[in-house]
Amino acid sequence: RVPRSSDNHIATQSAGAALIHLGRSFTQMTNDTALRELVQGFFIGLGNAIARYTRLEYEGPDCLPEPPALLVANHGFGGVVDLNAFIIASLAPRLAPRDDVQFTILAHQMAWTFGLGPLLEPVGVRVASWESALAGLSEGHYVLVMPGGDLDAMKSFFHRNEVVFGGRKGFAKVALEAKVPIVPIVVSGAGETLFVISDGQRLAKFLRLPQLLRSKTIPISISVPYGFTIGVAGILPYFPLPAKMRAAVLEPIHAEEGETFESLAARVHGAMSTKLTEMTAGRVPFFGMKWDELLGGKSRRKGS
Repeated sequence: RVPRSSDNHIATQSAGAALIHLGRSFTQMTNDTALRELVQGFFIGLGNAIARYTRLEYEGPDCLPEPPALLVANHGFGGVVDLNAFIIASLAPRLAPRDDVQFTILAHQMAWTFGLGPLLEPVGVRVASWESALAGLSEGHYVLVMPGGDLDAMKSFFHRNEVVFGGRKGFAKVALEAKVPIVPIVVSGAGETLFVISDGQRLAKFLRLPQLLRSKTIPISISVPYGFTIGVAGILPYFPLPAKMRAAVLEPIHAEEGETFESLAARVHGAMSTKLTEMTAGRVPFFGMKWDELLGGKSRRKGS
C-alpha cells in the first residue's frame, strides 16, 4: 500500500531516534576510551615516577607469557595507594607482549566503600571475586590479584619481608578452573617507605572492622606527613621515604596433573617467599643495599 504521511512521520522519528542513540553510543564509547587512557596514563606515569624515586631494579623476562594468565603479587603497604601496585603499573607496558592486551586488576571492596572504585574501573579494576577473575580470564586478559589482602598490605615493619596470604588460596582455584598459568610477581622495599608499628588486628577486631569494612587490620604507623597515626597512612596517600625497591617476575607456574588447589597455592606462596627472602637478605633498612656495600666492602673487593 502507499504509506500515509503519518507512517512516514513515524519512520522518520524512528530513524532519527536510532541516529541519536548511535551518536550517543559513539560519544559514550569515545568518552570511555578517553577516560580509560587518561586514568591509565595517570597510574603508569605515577608508577614511573615512583620507580625512579625508589631507584627500582627489575629482574625477570622481557615480556610476560601470552594471556590469559593469572598474575599473583605481594603487597607492599597500603590499599589503593600500595606502592607495589604502582610499580607493577610502571612495568606493565614494557612486559606486555602486545599493545592491545588488557588487564583486569582485582581490588578490595574498601575502594568502593570509600568511593574510589568507580574512578578505577576505566582501567580494569574490579572488586576482588571469583566471578571477576574468571570473567577477565575468559576475555583473554591478564588478571592481577594480591591474595594477602589487608593482612599482607598492612603488615608491620618487622614482617615487611614476608609474603602473607593468611591462608587464602582462592586464586589457585581460579587458575585451575580457567586452566591458566600463574605468574608470580615479587616486589620488595615498600615496607621501608614508612614505619608500621603494628597491623592493629586486635584493635580492628575491637572496632568490628571485619564486619563493617571487611578489614581485619587498622595499621598503627609513623609516616610523612602524618606522623604517628592509627589507620590513616595506607588508606590516604602518604609521602614515601626513598627506600630502594626491587621487582621480579618469576617463571610461570603450571598446575600439575591432578594437583589440588591447596598444593598449587602452596607452591606459589613458597616460590614468592623464597624470592622475597633472596631479594632482601642482608639488606640495610631504608638504604636497600647490603651491609658490606654500605660499609664499602664491595668497593674494597673490586680494588683488591
